[in-house]
Amino acid sequence: MAAKAIELAIAAGEAIMQVYNSPFSIEYKEDNSPLTLADKLSHEIISTGLRKHSVYPVLSEEMAEVPYGERKNWKTFWLVDPLDGTKEFVKRNGEFTVNIALIEDTRPVMGFIYVPVDKTLYYAMEGAGAFKASSAINKKGEEIMNTAEKLPLKSEKKAFTIVASRSHNSTETEAFINEQKKKHGEINIASAGSSIKFCLVAEGTADAYPRFAPTMEWDSAAGQAIAEETGKKVVLSDGKTPLSYNKQSLVNPHFLVI
Repeated sequence: MAAKAIELAIAAGEAIMQVYNSPFSIEYKEDNSPLTLADKLSHEIISTGLRKHSVYPVLSEEMAEVPYGERKNWKTFWLVDPLDGTKEFVKRNGEFTVNIALIEDTRPVMGFIYVPVDKTLYYAMEGAGAFKASSAINKKGEEIMNTAEKLPLKSEKKAFTIVASRSHNSTETEAFINEQKKKHGEINIASAGSSIKFCLVAEGTADAYPRFAPTMEWDSAAGQAIAEETGKKVVLSDGKTPLSYNKQSLVNPHFLVI
């Protein structure tokens, strides 16, 4: 199923790019977050494909809310953000992704993140490692998996690097950065949108990602699976409790990728 999930993420990404490269309109949801045709097309491709090829239910950002009374009985399910970083999409800065994760017993055990602008795919399966595939387009999922690089990649960076959100910052984030300065001395700060931040930590470009601003479960699940397979921890601000899924509220508490 991993190969099929890869193909669905890429197909959704290509549909997103067709909208991205043409004039598009923007709607706003009740929480004032933006919604575009790209979100809707990506959702349709992924949810239809997963239901066709998998027996597990699907929970996606762009679908009617599934009551907790129903989903609390889901042992295994797909968790999808069809377009993570719609604000970045609207700004046309390229920093948006497609996120697909498989949740089992409240934990992400598979994760797939596709960066449509770069044609780059990150993915992980529990116990099998995390991988990066460049130019991941016009290829079958199995071919991509056979040629992907294992993460983390070799890195030449010297200073401790923290990656933070491009669209969200907070006093808690600044406090975390100051704490790391005391520990490591020289610090580099990088900014990125969407789940790309998880990918930068997983590949070794960055060392930590503090998130002291609101996120939803579909924002983090795929990235957590990828980061954890490289030996990183995705934990609450206490530094030890793992981020978990299928909670009654789908809003994440603050967390750290370290």
